[in-house]
Amino acid sequence: MRLSDLVEREEYKRKLWRIFLIMLAVTVIADFFVERHVEFVWEQIPGFAAFYGFVSCVFIIVFSKWIGHKWLMKDEDYYEKEETL
Repeated sequence: MRLSDLVEREEYKRKLWRIFLIMLAVTVIADFFVERHVEFVWEQIPGFAAFYGFVSCVFIIVFSKWIGHKWLMKDEDYYEKEETL
């Protein structure tokens, strides 16, 4: 069995999503029982690190796509226009 089979087959996709969600829930629940030595007030909130990580990841993806569309991507006929100048 190849790794691509695990990602592409529908029955494995469901199993992987369930495993992922269970691991995510265990991680957030475990955060309630861990003793923390905090430096900032918001670090005392249980689940803050998971929430902060998720929001940061979404921000990075959205910002990267925006930069890609506004700065990196060119029109389809970009090189044809350049030749006529």
